[in-house]
Amino acid sequence: MRAQHPSTLAYKQLGPLAIQADVYAPAGPSRAVILWLHGGALVVGTRRSLPADQLARYLRAGYAVVAVDYRLAPESKLDAILEDLSDACRWVREALPRLAPVDPERLAVVGHSAGGYLALMSGCCVTPRPQATVSFYGYGDIRGPWYSEPDPFYCQRPAVSREEALGAVGVEPLAESTEPARWDRYYLYLRQNGLWPREVTGHDPHTEPGAFDRYCPVRQVDASFPPTLLLHGTADTDVPCEQSVLMAEALARAGVHHELVLLPNAPHGFDQEHSAVSAPAARDAFARVLRFLDQHL
Repeated sequence: MRAQHPSTLAYKQLGPLAIQADVYAPAGPSRAVILWLHGGALVVGTRRSLPADQLARYLRAGYAVVAVDYRLAPESKLDAILEDLSDACRWVREALPRLAPVDPERLAVVGHSAGGYLALMSGCCVTPRPQATVSFYGYGDIRGPWYSEPDPFYCQRPAVSREEALGAVGVEPLAESTEPARWDRYYLYLRQNGLWPREVTGHDPHTEPGAFDRYCPVRQVDASFPPTLLLHGTADTDVPCEQSVLMAEALARAGVHHELVLLPNAPHGFDQEHSAVSAPAARDAFARVLRFLDQHL
């Protein structure tokens, strides 16, 4: 396997659905493995969206990178997505060493947005836990008003009807999608109506609040939670930066090593814009990521 030319493998097979992983190996011996998780609100996205410049920096630092897909909502609910997360980590630990020269005991989970949420969930629901987690503008609470009430930012856009929204999704499970309507119609409808938690989990946060505790990393932090790096822009209009602040507070209360990096006036996806790691703020933030991984792996 050569840098930036991945080996694509199915880490999981569910009937006709193959859930894929792209494995990138550095030029020299690998020190550790990064499991990379894409964003997209759990309703859209693909492992192929790993930014090339970030991948190159991980590889130059000597890390193997495994970018994985996972089942998407609403065709699959959150329990199934978390099952995929656990299975991907298990596959990295048990199967990947037979395919690439990696040390699977040194595993970090890195994710962006919804992938950041899943990275934080890996600190709760994956056994054994990863050695570190990195959350780019992720979130630790999916029950709160920011997700379970109509969102003022998204309500500024023309209203999407339920018929339009459901027309953008299907019923058969899928593990990757770049279909714009899943975002522009379905996700927008969910945010305009505060329905994301219900549609993704199958539970109503207003009538079943306790059902969400196991889906909220901020409520599950204990002293064994992995060291965690949280990065968030203060001008994020999709995921409030308060989500990372609250997660940092929970980690502090549990005595877990963590770092919180707040980027002034940075938007959601501050690192995704046209080689953004070359921009000063994003470049410095990404340098923090590499230092954090080196420290804990």
